[in-house]
Amino acid sequence: MNFIEINNLKKAYKLTEVVNIPHLAIPVGESFGLVGNNGAGKTTLFRMILDLTRPNYGEVTSKGIDVRQSEEWKSYTGSYLDEGFVIDFLTPDEYFHFIGDINHLSKGDINEFLDAFAEVFNNEIIGKKKYIRDLSKGNQKKVGIAAALMVNPEIILLDEPFANLDPSTQIRLKKYLIEIKQQKQVTLLISSHDLNHVTEVCERIVVLEKGEIIHDIRTSQNTLRALEEHFAV
Repeated sequence: MNFIEINNLKKAYKLTEVVNIPHLAIPVGESFGLVGNNGAGKTTLFRMILDLTRPNYGEVTSKGIDVRQSEEWKSYTGSYLDEGFVIDFLTPDEYFHFIGDINHLSKGDINEFLDAFAEVFNNEIIGKKKYIRDLSKGNQKKVGIAAALMVNPEIILLDEPFANLDPSTQIRLKKYLIEIKQQKQVTLLISSHDLNHVTEVCERIVVLEKGEIIHDIRTSQNTLRALEEHFAV
């Protein structure tokens, strides 16, 4: 079964085409990595999957339902693309409990999740009494990613999850994503410039160039080298 399916998807701004994908299917339980240079169309594609940007043509379906025609998919989708996804005038503690409340999580469930994420937080997030807007870009990202994962989604979309994070946190986050993928069988979509991390987390890599898919490969021990060679040209 395909979780996400894309057909004849096109998006252009004025005369510049930024996405042109005839077909792309992401099966249930797959860890999918999207890579490409700046301007390749990665974020635009993710925004169309989340119905934040409307295509000029074509469709995106989630579990067979056009994302433009229903909001049912939102109940099982977790996502973080940028700081606009969080309520920045709250503290992290307030924000996590707000997200927990609207998703009918108990305080015990929320605290259990935050404890599990503590290694990623690295004692920089919880109990600091700082508004999210006053946190560093990296710590804002930690809050946004944690909130996306806290609701126990069936599918997770993360745009550049490793950017702005220090090396220790990148490694901890990578470990956490691999673990939840193995334990919960979630469908994971990651867009990243970090070829090393994305090849370690994802079992399939798609290379996007000027909005078009030019490579669609299964991850192997040779994938990282092949990607490095591709982008070195």
